[in-house]
Amino acid sequence: MRRLTATVFAATVAASVLTLFASTVTAAAATLPRFSRYVALGDSYTAGPLIPLQRLDPVGCLRSTADYPAQLAARLRVRSFTDVSCSGADTSDMTTAQDVTFGSNPPQLDALRPDTDLVTLGIGGNDYGVFGTIVGTCPGLRATDPTGNPCQRHFTVDGVDTMKAAIARTQTNVATVLGEIHDRAPQAKVLVIGYPRIAPPAGTCPDILPFADGDYAWLNSVEQALDTALSTAAAGDGKASYVDTFAPSLGHDACSASPWINGQYTNLLAAAAYHPFFSGMRGMAQAIYASLY
Repeated sequence: MRRLTATVFAATVAASVLTLFASTVTAAAATLPRFSRYVALGDSYTAGPLIPLQRLDPVGCLRSTADYPAQLAARLRVRSFTDVSCSGADTSDMTTAQDVTFGSNPPQLDALRPDTDLVTLGIGGNDYGVFGTIVGTCPGLRATDPTGNPCQRHFTVDGVDTMKAAIARTQTNVATVLGEIHDRAPQAKVLVIGYPRIAPPAGTCPDILPFADGDYAWLNSVEQALDTALSTAAAGDGKASYVDTFAPSLGHDACSASPWINGQYTNLLAAAAYHPFFSGMRGMAQAIYASLY
């Protein structure tokens, strides 16, 4: 009889523990944020040019069905997902239509609604032509001083780094965009997404990144200045959050064995030159998801 009573008591305790555990898990799950209407805004580092499969709405945006917004939307299991990112976009294209090959991308902020509850914004690298100017100029200067920093010197005028000076103005532009987002989607959680690293913290790979040896450190410093401008804009906004992808991409630069970013040669079936691979989009999606949970 004692053995039976002990068995019943043990079973009761076990059932109580399981019930308590289930209740705790349920309660914890209930406290996690849930998103149902997600809008993604951004440039080519959001859109994913040439990453299969490419969307055609419009074709000139080179927007992938496997970019980080699409991967994040799948992880979050959102009910509504709208991706209006477009290659070549800058902050002005948030409020005005962007002309692209074979069409036009409407003002990106037009995708926002009062019931939008999650917005990601990946923008800034194209403001004042910073990204395109650097990748369009630096490789051609390498031969003039392969072990020096000819590109940094080229963009330094009267002691002022003109690329970083432009980035300082970009911070104001992004802050203005954030204000517009809050006006149109007042209930949304807004995330400003940083840019992943292109160059390694040490070493070079001129066959992949054809920059002079001394310009690798400068390229990293320009990227960090851009990410700092974005994080500062988000902090100053007070209602947006910044997601760092530079730190998580350590070891995944274009020179690495497992790159997130393509080098100088466009791969028509994988990525545009100097742009993320699918692996980079996956890594960025993971970083954003982690910031939410």
